[in-house]
Amino acid sequence: MERATGGRRTEIRRGEEWTVQNVRSSEKTYTCPGCHQPVPAGSAHVVAWATESLFGREAALAARRHWHLRCWG
Repeated sequence: MERATGGRRTEIRRGEEWTVQNVRSSEKTYTCPGCHQPVPAGSAHVVAWATESLFGREAALAARRHWHLRCWG
């Protein structure tokens, strides 16, 4: 199923529904919101965003964040 949805899945965290996608690597370095440390370019990590937002699904997607696997898990 994960493969059919582009690797996306839904998870519940602290009572909120999140869309989560594993990323094998990226070309950019991001800052993990969990530990505030860099997620280096080329490293496997997770991208997550709230499924719903006051401003709609597009706004929720635009607010997505890149997490270390250990910080999200």
